[in-house]
Amino acid sequence: MAEHTSSDITIEASPAEVMAVIADFDRYSEWTGEVKQAEVLERDERGRAAKVRLVLDAGAIKDDHTLAYSWPRENVVEWSLVKSQMLRELTGSYALEPLAGGKRTKVTYTLTVDVKIPMLGMIKRKAEKVIIDRALDGLKNRVEAGPAA
Repeated sequence: MAEHTSSDITIEASPAEVMAVIADFDRYSEWTGEVKQAEVLERDERGRAAKVRLVLDAGAIKDDHTLAYSWPRENVVEWSLVKSQMLRELTGSYALEPLAGGKRTKVTYTLTVDVKIPMLGMIKRKAEKVIIDRALDGLKNRVEAGPAA
């Protein structure tokens, strides 16, 4: 089984405010440095994204891929790879935990990436860590800037 990388950050907003930004794929290119384009291809019965096409440029990893999204519990979103040009695996999740009476949120991001080209495990974990840290910092900045940002 592939190893995963995980990190967390605390955001000064409610879990609902954080999840609203995570679920707004149309604006991903505004706060995720690696996602250049996002297009929701399918929605579930509640109107949430179920399948999303993403154009990614993460330095060493450039790809046009499609992910399947699931929303298994309140404050949790998970994804897995449907198709990709250069990735063999891409699974991940955001898990949100309310803090301080719901006015702050601990966000845990877990990611597993496996590319089709040979790459040392140590280099893959480093790339995952960079992707996670940039995404968490971008999410924090976007959420804390407020809904008008």
